[in-house]
Amino acid sequence: MNILVTGANGQLGRCLQDLSAGRPEWTFFFTDVDTLDICQPDQTEAFVQTHAIDAIINAAAYTAVDRAEDEIDLAYVINRDAVANLANIARRHNAYLVHVSTDYVFSGESCHPYSTEDPMEPISIYGKSKAAGEEAIRQSGCAATIIRTSWLYSEYGHNFVKTMLKLGQERESVSVVCDQVGGPTYAGDLAAVILKAVEVNRGKSGVQLYHFANEGSISWFDFTHAIMEMAGLPCRVMSIFTSEYPAKAPRPAYSVFNLRKIKTEFGWDIPYWRDSLRLVINKLHSK
Repeated sequence: MNILVTGANGQLGRCLQDLSAGRPEWTFFFTDVDTLDICQPDQTEAFVQTHAIDAIINAAAYTAVDRAEDEIDLAYVINRDAVANLANIARRHNAYLVHVSTDYVFSGESCHPYSTEDPMEPISIYGKSKAAGEEAIRQSGCAATIIRTSWLYSEYGHNFVKTMLKLGQERESVSVVCDQVGGPTYAGDLAAVILKAVEVNRGKSGVQLYHFANEGSISWFDFTHAIMEMAGLPCRVMSIFTSEYPAKAPRPAYSVFNLRKIKTEFGWDIPYWRDSLRLVINKLHSK
């Protein structure tokens, strides 16, 4: 099977590259915007046709949540239009599409973990553009899996864990919001379940929708406290409310996922968030 991976230089793409060695029966084509611009449908279709692509993993996205409030057109071009390109090309060439979405498609006003049956109610441009990307896949008629995830981090790229580790080495204290609750997700764990989705769902028709994060839920404040503790950093973590930390884009206050569907259908044992966090911190220390 020939698999195209977009966004290969991002943290999820890097984790997919790490896991690709464990799938010698598959041929991976790792691309990023400098080698394949998925906003250009003709270029993308030519690539899929030339390399006889059987499955597409879309790990590319516009993820600058606050900047999206000003760069509205760009957010939609990458998160909706490029996704529509991939979906339509996948349908025409009978390729299976796996697309990564986000907890930001929800308002965050729920009082129970979000299931895949809950309606999308995005409150930011980023969330609205990602919701539009999901809808573009459904309208295309292609066969696809959409996996929503939250609070993504890894040993690669720029992310919350690496930022807090850096601040913990430079400062005596940091202030972090305590009234936003969600599920941290290690990109390596997400990459593994994406490859499982290709294996299990390729050949199915329609769109399969799942939620994935590491087991357990936590506030950003508690997550930061765990980061400092595991890294052995003496930096003090102080709690503040979202209203004390103004940001251009609103954040969902509650982003906890119901994970039952993906665990049941894939028979997947999802790691607890503390175990995955410890793994990443150990990897960073070994570097």
